[in-house]
Amino acid sequence: MDAWPRLLADFRPLRGQIKADYTDFLVEELPLYPAAGEGTHTYFLLEKAGLSTIQAIHDLARALGVKRHEIGFAGQKDARAVTRQWMSVEHVPPETVAAVALPRMRVCEVTRHRNKLRLGHLRGNRFVIKVRGTETERSGELSEALRQLAGRGVPNYFGAQRFGYRGDTWRIGQALAHGDWQAALDLILGRPTDDDHGDIRRARKLYDRGQFAAAARLWPVMFHTERRALKALAQSGGKRRAALRAIDRSTRDFYVAAYQSHLFNRVVAARLPVGLGTLQVGDLAWRHANGAVFRVADLAAEQPRADQFEISPSGPLFGYRMTEPDGAPAELEARVLAEEGLSRETFHAGPLRVKGGRRPLRFPIAEAGVTLAADDGGPYLELRFALPRGCYATAVLRELFTPESAVAEASGNGGTETSAE
Repeated sequence: MDAWPRLLADFRPLRGQIKADYTDFLVEELPLYPAAGEGTHTYFLLEKAGLSTIQAIHDLARALGVKRHEIGFAGQKDARAVTRQWMSVEHVPPETVAAVALPRMRVCEVTRHRNKLRLGHLRGNRFVIKVRGTETERSGELSEALRQLAGRGVPNYFGAQRFGYRGDTWRIGQALAHGDWQAALDLILGRPTDDDHGDIRRARKLYDRGQFAAAARLWPVMFHTERRALKALAQSGGKRRAALRAIDRSTRDFYVAAYQSHLFNRVVAARLPVGLGTLQVGDLAWRHANGAVFRVADLAAEQPRADQFEISPSGPLFGYRMTEPDGAPAELEARVLAEEGLSRETFHAGPLRVKGGRRPLRFPIAEAGVTLAADDGGPYLELRFALPRGCYATAVLRELFTPESAVAEASGNGGTETSAE
C-alpha cells in the first residue's frame, strides 16, 4: 500500500510507534441501528483485548453452549487492539450472556432485538490511537493535516489487510485472471519471503522442491486451503488443475476480490492528481448518505454537492453487475484494465465471475482530533477519528505517519478495516 501516492504530499509524515502495545489501539464499533429492547435475540457489546473476532466467537460459543455460526457480528476487528463490538445470539437469556467470564473479554452491555446481527450491520468505527516515540512538538501540524483530510476526504485505498500477511493475495488473483495456474500455486504454496516463519517457511521451501506430501504435513492444520492443494498435487502427480480444484470457491473468490481491490487502488491513484472530490462528466457519483450512484451530466449542478461532501466520484470493483461510467472516467477504467492485459469480460463469466460494484474514491473522516498526553510509558500523541464502514484507518495513518511507524498497525488481521467483509 505504501507505493500508492498520498493526498497530503506536501505534509512531512511524522515518525512514531503505532501499536507499541495493543492497548494503545482502541476500536469502537458504531452500530447501524439501536436494539429494540425486545425479541428472541440477545445483543451484547463485547470488549476484547488481544483477540481476533473469530477467536472470541469460538471461545464465546463454547462458553454459551452454542455453535459458532449462531453468534452474529457486524464486522471483524483486529487481534492487536482493544475492541468493542456488538454481537448477537438467539434463545440465550441476557443474564446468561452478561455472566460470561472469559480471559481478555468483557461483556459491557446486553439488550434484546428481533433479528440476528449480520455482516454489514454497522455504521462505522471510532478509533482512539496512542502514537508513542513520536514528534510531539508537531502536534499542531498533525491537527492541521487532520483538518485538511476532514475537508478534502481520505483516499479510499484498500488497506494492507485486504492483501494478506504477505501482501500478495492480489497477485494470486492476477495470476488466476490470466489463467497462469502455475504462478497462482507458486504464490499460494511456495516462494517464501521474510514474512514466512517456522513450519510455514519450511513447507513453502518443500513445495518449491516438488516435495508436496512433505509440505502438506508441515502446514498447520488451520491452513486448510494449502493442505488440500498440496495433497491434491501429491495424489495427482503434480497436476495444477487438480490442486486448484481442491481450493474451495470462496477462497478463489477471495483472491479475485483482492485483485479487484488492487485495480480499484490503481484508479484512486490515477484520479488523485485532479482531485478525488472533482467530478467529471460521465462519472458515477456516490451518495454518501445511502450508497446509491447516479450518472453525472451537469457539472455545474453536481460539483457544489461534491464540495459539500454530499457526493463523490466512484471507482470500479470490476464485475458483471458493475455499472459502467461514461466519458473520461470510462476511458481511465478501460486503460487500467488494458494495462493489465484484461477486459471487462474477464470478470463476467467462468471461474472469475464476480458481481462487482462501485466504491467512492474518497471517504469522510469525522470526530477528528489530536491530544498531547503522557502515562507510565511516556509522552504520546492521541489520535481520535471515526470512519464509515468499508474504510480503512490505514488510509488515514499513511497520510500522517511514516511507513515504518505503521508496520505494526498494518500487520493485524483486519482491525483497521471497518468493512463488513
